[in-house]
Amino acid sequence: MISSLRGVVTHRAGADVVVEVGGIGYLVTVPDRLALSLGEGEETLLYTSMVVREDHIALFGFGSRDDLGLFSLVRSVNGVGPKSALAILSHLSGDEIHDAVVTENDGAFRQVSGIGPKTAKLIVLSLQGAFDTVSPKKSTSSASDVPEVLRQSVVQALVGLGWSEKIAREGVTQALEEQPGPVVDAGVLLRQALTILGPKTSREARS
Repeated sequence: MISSLRGVVTHRAGADVVVEVGGIGYLVTVPDRLALSLGEGEETLLYTSMVVREDHIALFGFGSRDDLGLFSLVRSVNGVGPKSALAILSHLSGDEIHDAVVTENDGAFRQVSGIGPKTAKLIVLSLQGAFDTVSPKKSTSSASDVPEVLRQSVVQALVGLGWSEKIAREGVTQALEEQPGPVVDAGVLLRQALTILGPKTSREARS
């Protein structure tokens, strides 16, 4: 798993950039707004998500961990693939995504190329509650919103292990409530959620 790359941009074509690290060039697809800020010959640090398919491996890169978290969050919506998630982050900022979800403004997502009315509505419905503790207006992300992004990835991990989404969310919420501070590590949170859910003798069927 390649989680980040620090190197020199040797080539840029649209949203695709090549970052050379130790003599190896990595092709990374980034949001349009980030691509425009990257110049050839400049050093950059990208936080990456590696998507592996049967016939293809792709790297998607972001300028911050928060944007990477948003990418994973949007991808967790059924029917939204990595290219669609990247298109959303290219068109909308983190605050705009937040506002569209909490105000149930699916029109904001319909403006993104490739996102139809049904998918836009599903995004809003699926992400309800994802930003419960995030301030609706802020120009930069803060540590207070990190658990909300992490929560989604941990919920999906628990669903993959057999718990229903409802039970998974309850376990993660309880684990978050027991945190002494607002920022947690996904691995730590997953282990705590598993500890909480472990004693349960039955699991709901997956939805």
